[in-house]
Amino acid sequence: MFTRFERLLRPTDPPERPEPPAGLVAFYWHYARQAKGLFAALFAAGLVVALLDATIPVFIGRLITLVTANAPDELFARHWQTLAGMALVVLVLRPAAITLQNLVANQAIAANVANRIRWQNHWHVVRQSWAFFQNDFAGRIASKVMQTGPALRESLVQLVTGVWYIIVYGTSAVLLLAAADPWLAAPVLVWFAGYVVLLRALVPRMRDRSHDVSEARSMLTGRIVDSYTNILTVKLFARAREEDDYVRDAVDEHTRLFLASLRLNTLFSLLLSLLNALLVASVATLALVLWARGQVPVGTVAMAIPFAWQLIQTSGWVAWQVTDIFENIGVVQEGMSTIARPLALVDRQDATPLAVSRGEIRFEGVRFGYGRPRGIIDGLDLTVRQGEKIGLVGRSGAGKSTLVNLLLRFFDLAEGRILIDGQDIAELTQESLRAQISVVTQDTSLLHRSIRDNIRYGRPQASEAEVAAAARLAHADEFIVDLEDWKGRRGYDAQVGERGVKLSGGQRQRIAIARVILKNAPILVLDEATSALDSEVEAAIQSSLGTLMQGRTVIAVAHRLSTIARMDRLIVLDRGRIVEEGSHEALLRLGGHYAALWRRQSGGFLDVGEVEAAE
Repeated sequence: MFTRFERLLRPTDPPERPEPPAGLVAFYWHYARQAKGLFAALFAAGLVVALLDATIPVFIGRLITLVTANAPDELFARHWQTLAGMALVVLVLRPAAITLQNLVANQAIAANVANRIRWQNHWHVVRQSWAFFQNDFAGRIASKVMQTGPALRESLVQLVTGVWYIIVYGTSAVLLLAAADPWLAAPVLVWFAGYVVLLRALVPRMRDRSHDVSEARSMLTGRIVDSYTNILTVKLFARAREEDDYVRDAVDEHTRLFLASLRLNTLFSLLLSLLNALLVASVATLALVLWARGQVPVGTVAMAIPFAWQLIQTSGWVAWQVTDIFENIGVVQEGMSTIARPLALVDRQDATPLAVSRGEIRFEGVRFGYGRPRGIIDGLDLTVRQGEKIGLVGRSGAGKSTLVNLLLRFFDLAEGRILIDGQDIAELTQESLRAQISVVTQDTSLLHRSIRDNIRYGRPQASEAEVAAAARLAHADEFIVDLEDWKGRRGYDAQVGERGVKLSGGQRQRIAIARVILKNAPILVLDEATSALDSEVEAAIQSSLGTLMQGRTVIAVAHRLSTIARMDRLIVLDRGRIVEEGSHEALLRLGGHYAALWRRQSGGFLDVGEVEAAE
């Protein structure tokens, strides 16, 4: 039975419409419609439970009437069918209805709907541009993805069960009490009016404060994760106390906003308690006065008082349900600010896969400046011929890495175009573009998975032998065989830790190079690819890279000019423009910008002062 309900919805089914809408109602409906059958079933089950609960005070009143109107020896003989019907409702129908409601709410909806929302939000967010992640904390984004799913699901469930319950139960109470005597319904109607006013006055304020609390919680999470992610830097600079202050400010702000939200909750509870006390007192007083005047039987008194008491008990539960609904809406609104954003970089509807036949790359009139008036790349024209190996040279900020990012289409150009074998990359699918380009960067981050998984990331279908061969070519196998993680997993099964923290910089770089070797793409980009390696290992890797570069178009970025001096052609950049180009020997003979850099290097790094002097 449990399994049947649990399989009614699969959380990780591919989304029909991957991009969530920005409007609050549309955002809710986007996910609710995917489980509308389940919410309809929950709605129906809640209706049945509310109607059955409304019969309990009626049964109490009926029992009192039967007890007072019949002799003990006649009660069961004359009214056994009535008593059996009451027992059937209390012992069978009501538990069955509550069980059905719980099966729908817990087994079918709770985990499945929340995780479907999380899955689809992640599916959308992970396809955002690189700039999206550069402008926020990773922990804060993850917090919003994780919180929005349960908050949206819980508010929908509470809306279907809680609000519907009080409407059905309250309407039943008014009708049944009015049927006994119209005066008995008056306090309930007055109470309803006060209840609505109370909700209208305070609950929206609770929602707004909940939004602020959720935003502060996300910021706190982001700061904590930022400290943990950069724990080595924190310890190297002995800045634990400064990190304490950084996080303490966020804790204090979250505490201040949380306390402000809790004040409203306490005030709401106080006012609701007073309103409920007035309801019970007025209904009990009216019922007793009407009974004393002979206008109603004692059974009506026995029905009215439990009705009033059960109504205030239900109202308290529903009031907190409504409060939670608006608090959860606040959480959803705060999450939407990050999640419900259109993708900044999208493929055109008619985008085609990249087909690389030669590997020629052309930059034509490229301008780009990260949205700033003065561009980082300013009208650049460059052709990298088939199989040519070029090196990009220039001081920091000259535009070398930006040019690589534009080739990978992490950003759209302000002007111009980039062609690969005559195909404009703006008209290609991003995945096919990046699948044809292998990149080794200076700051290599590995996934917190096994060595094997990290290398195989370059080609998931690769065999064990191919993974090992790539590791050997990258000179990584010599340390992999000795690795062991905290769970005792060894060699290729060992986990590398978050961002590869359990490996040295050189080891991480060799794993990254093995991954690229396995990918075997026709275009290769080396962005400071050997900067983290010692001289001995670098010499070994250079020979492997030489093999890897054979027959490929290569773009290499390096501050150590000795690592790219053997390239076919060197491109010297300054302020986003090409100021010199040619072979290493030709540029030295020219005696210009590059020659000055070469003379002034110490240990192979660029000297900014000499660059400025050369200019």
